[in-house]
Amino acid sequence: MPSTQAAPAHNRLLAALPGKDRQRLLKNAETVELGLSDVLGNSGDPIGYVYFPTGSVISLVMPIEGGAGLEVGLVGHEGMLGITLMLDVDVAPFHAVVQGAGAALRIAAPTFLGELERSPALQRQLKRYLSVSLTQLAQTAACTRFHVVEARLARWLLMSQDRAHSDTFHVTHVSLATMLGVRRVGITKAANSLQQQKLIRYRRGDITILDRTGLEAASCECYRACEEIYRRTLG
Repeated sequence: MPSTQAAPAHNRLLAALPGKDRQRLLKNAETVELGLSDVLGNSGDPIGYVYFPTGSVISLVMPIEGGAGLEVGLVGHEGMLGITLMLDVDVAPFHAVVQGAGAALRIAAPTFLGELERSPALQRQLKRYLSVSLTQLAQTAACTRFHVVEARLARWLLMSQDRAHSDTFHVTHVSLATMLGVRRVGITKAANSLQQQKLIRYRRGDITILDRTGLEAASCECYRACEEIYRRTLG
């Protein structure tokens, strides 16, 4: 039986729903613990479940033939995995890999679609989130093309901190190189620079953010732009 623990512990999309709609959705949700590097779906796979992270972080990676792929988005407590079901697309467009271990609410795709049909409030909320996601994907593409690695790394760290609810998290140079689509040496140089500025501490894959204000200053404007897109559209 699915767990009906009083959830959003906390997912912002679900928390914004009217009480009746939220409770009906939660009755069909199970709380699951996602482990670091768990694969929740591969590009081209049928979508079996949707996930609403409450304490976990999911990386969306676009596969590249002959390469490791490129991260195009992060999903944490502000969003959901499986939003393309809104468009009647039941095949995953990206690889979904757990970047930060923690809890999520999981709902079987057919059940989710049934609740979506019943709840105009859920439809409105997720249409707005879909709009935000598309705009943020475009912002990420522009960021990857035009901004230097150090600024992009600072942005990624800020986004991860927002979703991990913690100043400290674990990620390797190899993973960061994949996420940002650069060579490992580029990540090493950028991380060393941020560390020398006393913005972060980085040792054996453990990153601690020491100066968030300074890290925001080191980041490109894409971090603030994406935050503003979400705030303007979803509140």
